Amino acid sequence: MAIWFAGRHPSVEVLNAHAPRTLVGHVDIRFIEVGDDFLRATMPVDARTRQPYGVLHGGASVVLAETMGSTGAAACIDQERFQCFGQEINANHLRPVSDGLVTGTARPFHIGAQSQVWGIEIRDDQGRLACVSRITLAVVKRRV
Repeated sequence: MAIWFAGRHPSVEVLNAHAPRTLVGHVDIRFIEVGDDFLRATMPVDARTRQPYGVLHGGASVVLAETMGSTGAAACIDQERFQCFGQEINANHLRPVSDGLVTGTARPFHIGAQSQVWGIEIRDDQGRLACVSRITLAVVKRRV
């Protein structure tokens, strides 16, 4: 059963349309798949996302994780009435990645009326786990 608001899967095209002129666009995060209960996106490991030692910057991994968790959370609510805001995020960096693409998969642990918790796994081109992250988001009523 799909978790998305009103049973409507968000399209990859709509999710990617929000990226231009944002940090998401600058680091070239691209949504590639939407399932019944997950989102998947990629990010290149290149000069924009590497740290000085030549491997993926931990902060870039967190940008990917927060982008995915926040996007997923927003797709689960009535966006005309509510908004989601990140409250806390953590990340465990498990393996260095020096090039290629990393792929993140985000799934919810909890979708509540006032909060959501999402888990994100980030893997390298060989499918090896490079980072795990968890984000907690507040669901708040929009102010008119």
